[in-house]
Amino acid sequence: MSYFKCSRFFKTACVLCRFRSFSFSAQLNCSKSDPQKVNLKHLVDGSATFTEKDPETDQWHTPVYPKKRLQSEKSFRPCVDPTTTSVILFPGQGSQFVGMGKSLLEYPQVKEMFDCASEILKYDLLDLCINGPEDMLNMTVHSQVAVMVASLAAIEKLRAESEEMINNCVATAGFSVGEYSALVFSGALEFENAVRLLKIRGEAMQAASDAEPSGMMTVFLSPGAKIKLACKEAREWCEQQTLFDAECNVAIYMFPDCKVVAGHLEALKFLESNAAKYGIKKLKYLPVSGAFHTKVMKPAKQILQKALKAIPFEIPLIPTHSNIDGISYANVDQIRFKLAEQLCKPVRWEQIMHIIFERRQGMKFPNVFECGPGTSMKTILRMNNKIAYDNCKSVLA
Repeated sequence: MSYFKCSRFFKTACVLCRFRSFSFSAQLNCSKSDPQKVNLKHLVDGSATFTEKDPETDQWHTPVYPKKRLQSEKSFRPCVDPTTTSVILFPGQGSQFVGMGKSLLEYPQVKEMFDCASEILKYDLLDLCINGPEDMLNMTVHSQVAVMVASLAAIEKLRAESEEMINNCVATAGFSVGEYSALVFSGALEFENAVRLLKIRGEAMQAASDAEPSGMMTVFLSPGAKIKLACKEAREWCEQQTLFDAECNVAIYMFPDCKVVAGHLEALKFLESNAAKYGIKKLKYLPVSGAFHTKVMKPAKQILQKALKAIPFEIPLIPTHSNIDGISYANVDQIRFKLAEQLCKPVRWEQIMHIIFERRQGMKFPNVFECGPGTSMKTILRMNNKIAYDNCKSVLA
């Protein structure tokens, strides 16, 4: 049986990433029963042993961006009118909703994309996306691949409505799991291999989450807030309660006054009880199963590293920015290393937005498209760069 493939073509230093459709004879069914929990030991057994690289010194310190640091030097700036180019952003886990993808079935290749993913996953992904149930769609093991396929389906809508914006894309990035969507779009990763990777990634992250009670919360900060001190003292408080080696750290840099903190539940409860002391104006727990982008995900990282080693990658045809440092990938080794690191390192989305959209006063901006379910990327962009936001359109899944 043939699988759905992604072929790549150059067009004026840009990429036109097309999908070829194939017919499938297999009957694909989505079980509505509760899926069996992934056995973490089974996933870890047999995985390769990797030597962890010491993280580089954190050069980012938000919201302060010294004027002498030109973030735009870390991005590609073609010598063309920016208004003829585009930047494409992809959302991450949490943007999914029951009904997504239904409005896109009229576009070429979309049904084939869902059929291909369903064949690999062994359940009907399209039915789950359109009909739910919601609690099943929201599970990490299902939502990650669902968001990616829906996001790439939205690309087909953009292609049908404005193909030149696909051809003239000069940068792409994806939020957390959305980075896989960006890598498929940029030609670095074949669609079917991305589905396989996200199946493994989702199962491993779900298992790591089930092993330890942890979570994530969005925190809105007042000027002068001390979020790093808050996390440090939350960890110390846990140790005093004999909860040793507890985790509590910034997991996502959203925009200057907003971060996502992740860690063990007792540490998050400490922040909730002492919010005013550290300048936290408001906080909200996220409906996720664990502390993603922290050391709680180290067991999942082991598994993903082995899977990444077995998957072929190519150098992206479009500059694709990494979540862990904001810099676009230069080679295949970087992709494998940084995708694994992403599980345990914070998502530096705020920094990516600076790198891509920083402009001198009066300079023109590219067209920006958010492709996928929801409008979260556009909302966050507004808080980071109002002019870029004014040039942004959501292509909804």
